[in-house]
Amino acid sequence: MKRGPAILITWIVCGWFAVFFIYPAGMVVKQAFEGPQGFTLEFFAAVFHNPIYREGLWNSFVLGITSTFAALAIAFPLALVGHRYDFLGKPALGVLVLAPMILPPFVGAVGVKQMLGVNGALNALLIKSGLMEAAAPFDWLAEGRFAGIVLMIALNLYPILYINIAAALSNLDPAMEQAAENLGCPPWKRFFRITLPLAMPGVFAGSSIVFIWAFTELGVPLVFDYARTASVQIFDGIKGLDRNPIPYALTAVLLVTSTVLFALAKCVMGRSPLGTAPRPKGRAASRRLRGWKSAACFGLFLGVFMLASVPHLGVLLLSLAGRWYGTVVPDPFTLSHYIEALGHGLVVPSIQNSLLYAGCATWVALAIGLAVAWVVVRSDLKIRGVLDALVMLPLAVPGLVMAFGYLALSQEGKPFYFLVGAGGSPFLLLVIAYAIRRLPYVVRSAVAGLQQSNPMLEEAARSLGASPARTLRRIAIPLIGANLAAGAILAFAFAMLEVSDSLILAQQTQHFPITKAIYSLLSTLGNGTELAAALGVWSMVFLSVAIMGAAILGGKRGGLFKV
Repeated sequence: MKRGPAILITWIVCGWFAVFFIYPAGMVVKQAFEGPQGFTLEFFAAVFHNPIYREGLWNSFVLGITSTFAALAIAFPLALVGHRYDFLGKPALGVLVLAPMILPPFVGAVGVKQMLGVNGALNALLIKSGLMEAAAPFDWLAEGRFAGIVLMIALNLYPILYINIAAALSNLDPAMEQAAENLGCPPWKRFFRITLPLAMPGVFAGSSIVFIWAFTELGVPLVFDYARTASVQIFDGIKGLDRNPIPYALTAVLLVTSTVLFALAKCVMGRSPLGTAPRPKGRAASRRLRGWKSAACFGLFLGVFMLASVPHLGVLLLSLAGRWYGTVVPDPFTLSHYIEALGHGLVVPSIQNSLLYAGCATWVALAIGLAVAWVVVRSDLKIRGVLDALVMLPLAVPGLVMAFGYLALSQEGKPFYFLVGAGGSPFLLLVIAYAIRRLPYVVRSAVAGLQQSNPMLEEAARSLGASPARTLRRIAIPLIGANLAAGAILAFAFAMLEVSDSLILAQQTQHFPITKAIYSLLSTLGNGTELAAALGVWSMVFLSVAIMGAAILGGKRGGLFKV
């Protein structure tokens, strides 16, 4: 690639990121330090002096840490067993353990509430079995609400760790473990001295995403009525944004904490020689298991899948419930909620809005992602590594921070007010926000495709007189079409079900995307919860098809989530 176009693309992308990514995040930090008399630490001091805000920050941090370790405790054994052994049903179970990705965690929380409430399915089962007194049912959510949030987030996010760790393990050189075994090293010592250190890049890549996601999670605490987290406190403070600067300070604390922890972990991993390994000369052959050992591995994968599917089952049953109060399953079942939803004034428009927002955002991310990947792989610019790192930053910055920044900048008289359309439409705001948040998926997929394609074919086309645009259209894109499709499908699917941007930026009913419509329906009297569940089921079907398509087209699934 010629240096001129590469430099132009780099400047354009950096400028776009400066305006729509760095500026909003920086504005949040600036507002947190800006008082009537100029620079001040008063708002930060107020956050840390107020026991309510202090408790919210601490709960958010503990939520991030515990959710990450819980997800790691689920994902690492699965990835290790799947890497080392062949057992009954392994191909199918390897796909089923990714099932939690087809449902946003806050939607799954709706089903879990129905099952674990005082008059929920679990208590009904225990009462029916004689293990609980009907007059004194146990309130599982009130007693273990924080643990329930951790479990919900861990069960939804462990696939991100699983696919990263599985990809890291597949790249290990089997000769290193074989050499240790020949020297008499016991299995447990081989794991802690060789396997785990060499798999740390995959562990870090997934853990950083899971921590930041859980640290700033908004939807699940809202559904569980758990207001003592920083994200919910920020959400509750949006209405009085012009009078109360505390949400700015809280958001800045989330941003600084996430960025510092991400950079610190990245720095430690980058300097550690344990996180690197030579390219493997061969692949380790999986050991074929039979008998009870095969059954045990089968049971491990199946057990995790069944546990992770509980929220999905709850949402499905709730969407079919004519009445579900004090019984194990709904009584009776009905399809009326699906039929009613099709005529509801909120449901169908929200689907149309999400298709429009996510579709346009995907095209933007696809165009920018392909250009960035082209510079990173095909150019010799010294700053191409910086560009690659820049477009990965949205994975390190909480979506709540970006949404809050866009909201503040789009008020009347602010720089982004021109992005607000007629009637207060958040179309441009959401398209840009979705595109930035999902750009890393497209870039990583496109980079992988270009690295695997032969540049000699492009050079041959150029030597025969083909223009750069024609070479790209006729040679490069067809060669990496599957990779681009995989990244685009994931970007589109997750943009359709984005939570933070949708809940904060879409303020008017006619502009609600799917996730905001679901949240709004949950507070509607009558059968609003059942209609929300029906919309959640449609979301599950849509996202499951998208993820299967991305997995088929994208080859190694872990590559799409690496940072």
